[in-house]
Amino acid sequence: MPMRLSILIAEDSPVDRMLLSTIVAKQGHRVLTAADGQEAVELFQEERPQLVLMDALMPVMDGFEAARRIKQLAGDELVPIIFLTSLTEHEALVSCLEAGGDDFIAKPYNPIILEAKIQAMHRLRRLQATVLEQRDLIARRNQQLLDEHRAAKAIFDKVAHAGCLSAPTIRFRQSPQALFNGDLLLAAQAPAGQMFVLLGDFTGHGLPAAIGAMPLAETFYGMAAKGYSSTDILREMNAKLKQILPVEMFCCATLLDIDPKQGSLRVWNGGLPDGYLIGADGRRTALVSRHLPLGVVSPAALDNKFEHYPLAPGDRLLLLSDGVVESRNANDELFGEQRLLATLDANDDPARLFGEIEQALLDFHGQQHDDLSLVEVVVSPEVITMPSIAPATAHRSRPMDWSIRLELRADSLRSGNPLPSLLQILLQVNQLRSRVGEIYTVLGELYSNALEHGVLGLDSSLKCDADGFKHYYDLRQQRLQALVDGHVHLQLNIKTSPHGGRLRIGISDSGSGFDVSRALQAQFGSDRFSGRGLHLVRQLSDRFDWQSDGRGLSVEFAWQAEA
Repeated sequence: MPMRLSILIAEDSPVDRMLLSTIVAKQGHRVLTAADGQEAVELFQEERPQLVLMDALMPVMDGFEAARRIKQLAGDELVPIIFLTSLTEHEALVSCLEAGGDDFIAKPYNPIILEAKIQAMHRLRRLQATVLEQRDLIARRNQQLLDEHRAAKAIFDKVAHAGCLSAPTIRFRQSPQALFNGDLLLAAQAPAGQMFVLLGDFTGHGLPAAIGAMPLAETFYGMAAKGYSSTDILREMNAKLKQILPVEMFCCATLLDIDPKQGSLRVWNGGLPDGYLIGADGRRTALVSRHLPLGVVSPAALDNKFEHYPLAPGDRLLLLSDGVVESRNANDELFGEQRLLATLDANDDPARLFGEIEQALLDFHGQQHDDLSLVEVVVSPEVITMPSIAPATAHRSRPMDWSIRLELRADSLRSGNPLPSLLQILLQVNQLRSRVGEIYTVLGELYSNALEHGVLGLDSSLKCDADGFKHYYDLRQQRLQALVDGHVHLQLNIKTSPHGGRLRIGISDSGSGFDVSRALQAQFGSDRFSGRGLHLVRQLSDRFDWQSDGRGLSVEFAWQAEA
């Protein structure tokens, strides 16, 4: 059964108006009538009928002007207008369409055709109403999705930017294609003073490309804060991504381990474009990708070998995602590696290089077909202040006395790193939290000295240049894998009293020992990349002692009782 509609009839002829009203009323519709165009517009404003039958030629205001005003009043709602005309068919069609009419019917009126046209217009109305409803639903859902993305992005940013990206030594530019994107930049200051920087590029774009970012960031920052090495962090990140990502997804990444105090750089590049180590004198070394991306191979198959380079204050590290070289201009040309290298070659002041690359990209590409990340890290001897760690308990620690002794033998020395676990134990002493960076730096220097120079018998003087660094660490790995005998002893002693307390760290090894006094008297400058460890230990600790044979060292950290 046809639906009952509210229909406005605008006709200046009383006879035609009465005839048409009778036909429409008998068809079951509610009828409103107007004698001219002005009255029709006013009646439409009051009653909002669903359909209009409009005479074309009327006094006061003709039907064409009335139709235009009614369409304007209706807005997005479709109110079909059928013109009633005695004009010829072609003239009527053109005039109706130009005035905003939807159909026309010629006089005299045929009730069957009139009803068919009314029902056809009603179906068109319902279709348009459905489209509007779906449009509004899509708009609401889209707004809801955007709100959810913004909330998720705010949480993500707090996790991803929890490190030291705001440090004055780091500059970066990221231009994502979407609210979420596949590029990820993380930076953290380790307790021992190194800076870890990770640039990652997940496959794809938008939210799907960012699904691995949160666990990757949590793993990176969590392990860095606990003092794990860059190798341990790399292994854990790969294992995590291999576990959670679908097989078609992975993360190209470059991980930097920057140690300004020791003047060393460790680099692992898996799938990203070449980065660059740029000396203060302009010399450039490419940081080439030599590994598969993270999340591709199993933990056992991961090649976690880092490359080693010497560093000096003022050196710069440049990292970029493939969005830099794959930027396109209006002619669909790639920016490409050659243009990047030309920009690097043309630079005569490394301090201006980052800005010159930005300007070259801005001048070149007219559209961006990928997420884009550009990062510069300036090597500085200044230590970035780490955020303080909140006490585990609100009350003051009671006096305590305890000691721990570890003996690490060949198997443990090959595969283990005891320092993160020891750091977590020391953090239980609230008074040590303010000096956690100094303690971990000293602990790391003592352990490295005992392992590399004592047990493995390595000579730091090998680290005189880039080739020397590579040779030193290749030799370290070879001797560590071949180690069948040897040990390192570690002992921690905590003693507290109402007046304060102290931490004593003792370390000894199975090596032949060395002349500690002579090592401390040696001078080193900015061109020397070895011999700094013991000077740093003496500088950071409150007391530094050693055995006469050089096989055992000890340090102390003291504190006063809180007032």
